[in-house]
Amino acid sequence: MKKNAYPVPQNPLILRFHRLIDTFAKSDDERDFYLDRIEGFMFFVDLDKGQKELDDLTTELEEHADRYALIPKMTFYETKKFMEGFINEKVYDIDTKEKLLDVIQSKEARENFLEFIYDHLTELEKWQQYYVERMRIRIIEWLRSQEFVFVFEEDLDIPKMVMEKVKQQLFDPKVGKDVASAREALALKAKTYYSSEALNPRPKRGRPPKQQVKVEIEPQLTGDIFTTVPPLCRTFLYLPDITSATGISFSSRYGSEAELFASLRGTRVKVDTKLEALTQRLESLRQLSNRLSGIEDIVGDRETKLLKAVSQQEQMSPSVVEEVAPKRRGILDVVKGFLPRRKEKKEVAEEVQPSSKAPAVKKVTPIQYKKKK
Repeated sequence: MKKNAYPVPQNPLILRFHRLIDTFAKSDDERDFYLDRIEGFMFFVDLDKGQKELDDLTTELEEHADRYALIPKMTFYETKKFMEGFINEKVYDIDTKEKLLDVIQSKEARENFLEFIYDHLTELEKWQQYYVERMRIRIIEWLRSQEFVFVFEEDLDIPKMVMEKVKQQLFDPKVGKDVASAREALALKAKTYYSSEALNPRPKRGRPPKQQVKVEIEPQLTGDIFTTVPPLCRTFLYLPDITSATGISFSSRYGSEAELFASLRGTRVKVDTKLEALTQRLESLRQLSNRLSGIEDIVGDRETKLLKAVSQQEQMSPSVVEEVAPKRRGILDVVKGFLPRRKEKKEVAEEVQPSSKAPAVKKVTPIQYKKKK
């Protein structure tokens, strides 16, 4: 099939910006992505497919090489410039900046960089915004070099029903007024991507607008409608449902943000296991201490009551105790059996420690006898 034999689209190609970011991040030596010039769909050369399917795709790509553009592969130098630019422009904490600069010098710089960023949520939002802005410039540069006439669907403000008609009638010269007006809007939008401002966005001059709460609204994206996909290559269509920057992974190792989170949780499994075991031990010690404190409370109450009873016993005579507290007679009787009274204490003390005074000696008067006359 010759190049001029392809159907001619009547409006700029409607591309998904976030899908292109995803393919740029994942394209490497083992994964190839292709962008169609006629309708804007993408192929992913999945090596896990059967050999026959792979042969059919290879034949299609070779016979119609002018129709498909290979998505470029980001070099290590490119990705490192991304990370260095973010650290120097967006990271303000000196300690965090030094740690990140050390991280990107490691062997697996992108993966370690992402893990560090996701552990520091204050930097995560800034990184996602910076990454999208830089990738937007990179993708527009490549599309311009390939002479694509395109628009990003995320940038459009066209009703969903009208957008579906535009996709369905992509090759129809005669269309209704609503589709015709939408085509004019798409043509005007496509010119903005070839302006100098598209590659060098500058802040607007004048007084900055008042700070307002930022409300993020997800774009109303329509379904994919492609009519010229070769039947033998439909299994290789790459149609991920990505609508925001949070669903994009900077690393080629992780297919999505969910996989990245799963990996981060996996690295902490051992730590979590040790913490769980330590928590169980602490809980058992806490239960044991509660039991011991309960026993001490019971013993302490009994000793307190016993001491109170003894002190009252010493202060009051038995007759008064019987009149004032007849209910406690049983306890006092028990106490009496164990503790001696004051008199008994004195007698015992005198027996053990005799008085230091010498015993009194009785004087004996001698008997006088009368003399016999």
